[in-house]
Amino acid sequence: MTNSTITIEVELDENRFPENIGWNATGSTIENRQNAKAMILSFWDGAEKAALRIDLWTQKMMVDEMADFFYQTLMTMADSFGRATKYTDQAEDMKNFAKDFYHKFQAKQLETNKAQ
Repeated sequence: MTNSTITIEVELDENRFPENIGWNATGSTIENRQNAKAMILSFWDGAEKAALRIDLWTQKMMVDEMADFFYQTLMTMADSFGRATKYTDQAEDMKNFAKDFYHKFQAKQLETNKAQ
């Protein structure tokens, strides 16, 4: 058996807000630290039957990037759920929710831009 280590580094500003987020993993094809503007990390605690999560974003993360990030995360979660369970109908429901979420965001952005 081999092990891999994923390292996440979060540089905080004087107010303890994330300034920079970086990560790397042993055994990866990418050797250098990768930078990110945001992250969502979830673990399942089977004993407590609870999701444990860390979600962080830097001040450099723009609202439109946040919407893209959530849309893509929801879509990949739907794919993972579908592969793991074979419940393609529910996976498709999740994808439809993600698409609806993103369309509503886009409409809100257009509305905001027109008002300015």
